[in-house]
Amino acid sequence: MIVRPVRSSDLPALIELARSTGTGLTTLPANEERLAHRVGWAEKTFRGEAERADADYLFVLENDDGVVVGISAIAGAVGLREPWYNYRVGLTVSASQELNIYREIPTLFLANDLTGNSELCSLFLRADSRSGLNGRLLSKARMLFIAEFPDLFGNKIIAEMRGMSDELGRSPFWESLGRHFFKMEFSQADYLTGVGNKAFIAELMPKFPLYTCFLSEAARSVIGRVHSDTEPALAMLKSEGFSYQGYVDIFDAGPAIECQTSKIRAVQDSQSLVLAVGTPGDDATPYIIHNRKREDCRIAAAPARLAAGTLVVDPQTAKRLRLSVGDQVRAVPLSAAREAK
Repeated sequence: MIVRPVRSSDLPALIELARSTGTGLTTLPANEERLAHRVGWAEKTFRGEAERADADYLFVLENDDGVVVGISAIAGAVGLREPWYNYRVGLTVSASQELNIYREIPTLFLANDLTGNSELCSLFLRADSRSGLNGRLLSKARMLFIAEFPDLFGNKIIAEMRGMSDELGRSPFWESLGRHFFKMEFSQADYLTGVGNKAFIAELMPKFPLYTCFLSEAARSVIGRVHSDTEPALAMLKSEGFSYQGYVDIFDAGPAIECQTSKIRAVQDSQSLVLAVGTPGDDATPYIIHNRKREDCRIAAAPARLAAGTLVVDPQTAKRLRLSVGDQVRAVPLSAAREAK
């Protein structure tokens, strides 16, 4: 498997991936025109022809047969061209000494606080490829790319996690709140956001704080929780240093997690090394390895061994990276010490 920048020739495969994601992956709508535009813009981004406000680093995971089985991305900065909305979860305290009543009521404030940060987004892996190192490679390859090109990204990286919905794609949070203002299905609102139609959010969403006690019990229970399919991704990002700071999605209440860029484990611990080709050995550690290129970026996960400033990999890994002995690589162990293997 190799992670590389998207190409126009990948569009049919991306359409198939988008159709299989279901609801909740806002940044990958099953819309051919929108995806074609995004792929073209990603190609410009990797060539260095996009400002950070517009940058869209879209990667694909490709197997050795050349089949695209996954996708992930980094947005250079959110909210600088289109409004970026979240709810900030707060607390309102009411008290009456005369009545001996003290109430703490969680509240939701419509906020643009995360504007300007870079974002990890659009992560999806085909179901039949969710094995071995594939999922972690697809996600963490982005962090190694950030480590190699830190000037392209903000001081903080965020990731919006998919919130709770049932097997039919219905969100209890949406049913209790959003539906009253938007008069449409959750899947339709999610789709409109994904194709860039975000003006309706500002036009229709209430600007005043919302008391969660007015929501259904089911809606309150999912605030800040992730969909069961997203729990492994959340655990992996937490192991890299990301944490929940009280911001949730306005549609399904999934958490937005964040980390200072320089403190992401894969960024902080990555090293620039010289590539060596040989036998890593039975006790070799799985590494993520980047060929240190931007437009021709290739990132792999493979067993490797550190030896006197070099990183020893097997010939197949060097071939996947399209590198030779003596070339420079950036590498980091695939797993954090606190991450379950």
